[in-house]
Amino acid sequence: MPKISVEFITVDKKTNAQKIISELLKNNLAACVNCVKNIESTYWWKGKIEKSGEFLLIIKTAKSKVKKLINYVKKIHPYTIPEIIAFDINTGNKDYINWVIKETGNNIL
Repeated sequence: MPKISVEFITVDKKTNAQKIISELLKNNLAACVNCVKNIESTYWWKGKIEKSGEFLLIIKTAKSKVKKLINYVKKIHPYTIPEIIAFDINTGNKDYINWVIKETGNNIL
């Protein structure tokens, strides 16, 4: 069974990205967040194809925190429908997986 999860979240501005990162870390909903700048997103919105520059947040957290993370981000995110996509991690560096679990307030494997 997966013990950790990686989430992708996109956001419009660096200040919003920094706010989300800070809140997730402060509330132990993430062990680590990578912020990738200058991505270009193309998507359907209200019947039209839109294009915008965004920041991509890559969040590592314990699987047990995913629902709480999603609900929290939806409250503080500036988008009407924020992209929050979670991927279960089944394998990887066990030391890193244990570190993620420890930093998000869960028991080590």
